[in-house]
Amino acid sequence: MLQPIIGYHTDGEGHWVAQLDCGHNQHVRHDPPMIVREWVTSESGRTSMLGHQLECKKCDERAPKDERP
Repeated sequence: MLQPIIGYHTDGEGHWVAQLDCGHNQHVRHDPPMIVREWVTSESGRTSMLGHQLECKKCDERAPKDERP
């Protein structure tokens, strides 16, 4: 299920994580490398991708919402 990105944070290892509107989080490194190069590497890139939709596998699995820092 496609979900819009509403924010970002880094995990304990310093990897960027997108916060999705559904309440789940998704590591952006799981997305196609071209997208990662374009928007994870800079603040302006991350900001420009707010609202962009990512496929949320957890919604399809009916997983509980993730804890957000």
